[in-house]
Amino acid sequence: MKKKDFINQTLLTLFFIVISIIILYPFLMLVGISFSNETDIGLNGYKLIPEHFDLAAYKYIFKTPKKILNAYKVTAIFSFVSMVLSTLLTAMIAYTLSSPKMRCRKQLSFYLYFTMLFSGGLVPTYILITQYLRLQDTIWVYILPTLISPWNVFMMRTFFANIPASLSESMYLDGASEFRIFATLIIPLSKPVIATVALLTFLGKWNDWYTSMLYINERELVSLQYLLQKILNDIQFMLDNQSSVNASLAGGEIPSLTAQMAMAVVASGPALIIFPFFQKYFVRGLTVGSVKG
Repeated sequence: MKKKDFINQTLLTLFFIVISIIILYPFLMLVGISFSNETDIGLNGYKLIPEHFDLAAYKYIFKTPKKILNAYKVTAIFSFVSMVLSTLLTAMIAYTLSSPKMRCRKQLSFYLYFTMLFSGGLVPTYILITQYLRLQDTIWVYILPTLISPWNVFMMRTFFANIPASLSESMYLDGASEFRIFATLIIPLSKPVIATVALLTFLGKWNDWYTSMLYINERELVSLQYLLQKILNDIQFMLDNQSSVNASLAGGEIPSLTAQMAMAVVASGPALIIFPFFQKYFVRGLTVGSVKG
């Protein structure tokens, strides 16, 4: 390697190291604050390394572990099921719309696009889901109403349209059905966009608290994000009424800031674990070189 190339490579590596540190620093700060003492934060401000290691925030959040674990289970189930079903159906619709042989594909694309411009509104949506679909207080209310995203459909359709048509035509001439072409050719070549849609769908569902607030009355079906928000509201209520309620923990203090950070850590943990498995598919270009000549 030439000296000039070595210097450029070193500078580029250092640049990305600095960028990575800048990106990771807020999360590490968040973790550090979650393990800090509430009094230390009030006196000394935020610190990356806690001055006094304290688990009061996590003890408060997990003082009823059964509720947290149940909320984790419910959220994991509907997030995973939504991810699988939504990605599969989105890919099927996108493949159909990307096929030149599909009749009325422009009209169907406009039909999907139209839904992105206008919404039925909260009241009609609530009536539809509760009175007609009867999804209230069922786990399907998390899954079915938002199963298809037009944005994801268009993103997949664009990716499918860039796959060389000669590949599918050659399989079609060999007697392959549309379903076999889709399953054995399109899906393997489309891992980047499929992984992107799957991850975005999972994260969107994992962070969903609004659905629980509107449609869930059963405690056993409450999502994790909504449960954590209720805990945070309880903390704020106790802080606002501390003199009258006399609510306190073992240390004589209520974890407010530290509890907020601990909730963020608890809520983001699974997403951080899943992301590395999808990251390798975010590089486009798997079809390069598929067609010779």
